[in-house]
Amino acid sequence: MLITLKIRKGSSFKNVSFWVLLLQFCFVFGQQKVIVIDPGHGGTDSGAIGINGIREKEVALDIAREILRLNETLFSDKMDIYLTRYGDTLIPLKDRGRLAQALADIFVSLHCNASPKASKGMEVYVHISKTEDINNKGSIALGLSILNESTKKLGFKERGVKFANFQVLRETVACCPSLLIEVGFVTSPDEANYFLKSENIRAMALAILMGIIDYLKNGL
Repeated sequence: MLITLKIRKGSSFKNVSFWVLLLQFCFVFGQQKVIVIDPGHGGTDSGAIGINGIREKEVALDIAREILRLNETLFSDKMDIYLTRYGDTLIPLKDRGRLAQALADIFVSLHCNASPKASKGMEVYVHISKTEDINNKGSIALGLSILNESTKKLGFKERGVKFANFQVLRETVACCPSLLIEVGFVTSPDEANYFLKSENIRAMALAILMGIIDYLKNGL
């Protein structure tokens, strides 16, 4: 199956063609893995507002919905994926953590960056727990896998894996590998315009999903 994702001409991003052969990417688990995807912000909390009025909460939700759809259409629901919100609602951070604690084998929170400087790129955050903690080791490996897929395939600058004490990470790292992804800067004209197009939302969602799949296939 050939999936061609065309990226805006004249930008710094690469044209992307993902050859997805389903048999190649089939992976067998003892049981279906549960992935909780957390689209950041929502409702009255728009998150960062960027170029052309683009809103962080909308980008995060669009990517999360597309991850859900691609898991169904490309991978026949190989993973059991839940979202912390399915619409434009504000879910308390503690409730997001509780959902992950109850269900998740992996927790991924989606966000967009903003900066008054001319900043670009994608970065992931893991909790500041000791790196020898098994879930934090998994978090770092998962973050690197997603960065590898996303930055190499999509042409985003890689800003690396960083450490923070964000509440959603603090409340989830004890139960599963967890990370927070800043998919790009809505204050960057290139990256804000990139996320205005549905095919680019799809490209980012597929890259994140493939990063998760690669992590699980490698048994990390």
